[in-house]
Amino acid sequence: MSQPYTPQVAEAQKLIADNRRARFDYELSDRVEAGVVLTGSEVKSARDGQVQLGQAYVDIRDGEAWLVGASIAEYAAGGRGFAHEPGRERKLLLHRREIDALNEKVRERGLTLIPTRMYFRDGRVKLELAVGRGRERQDKRRVIADREAKRQMERALRRRR
Repeated sequence: MSQPYTPQVAEAQKLIADNRRARFDYELSDRVEAGVVLTGSEVKSARDGQVQLGQAYVDIRDGEAWLVGASIAEYAAGGRGFAHEPGRERKLLLHRREIDALNEKVRERGLTLIPTRMYFRDGRVKLELAVGRGRERQDKRRVIADREAKRQMERALRRRR
């Protein structure tokens, strides 16, 4: 018996912030999508792209996941009564089994949770988390050398054609 047809719905995504440095500093593996609890002024500031994830990480405390070190700038057009603290910790929305699985990986293997991207999906702010292991200096150099070698090979192939 064949499976019933289910159409693929294109989900609207708008990138808010990308943590490119994380791909350089860490070997990233398992990726998870989480919702983020934000105030109204934080969402408006995020729409303007005023988010920095460079120093951010995810901490799991008391069975809850928290985004620590991310900076969402104050909303410029907002009034003083509605301003938020730019560097405050923000709660992440994950299923219990996802939190437990991530917590187990972080505790046992000495890994860390790094936010890699923040984006809007269907009007809601989402955060992509990755489990990462820090790279040593020589590993970073090797990654740069491999990337350069790959670029040179692609250039040579383009010239041949």
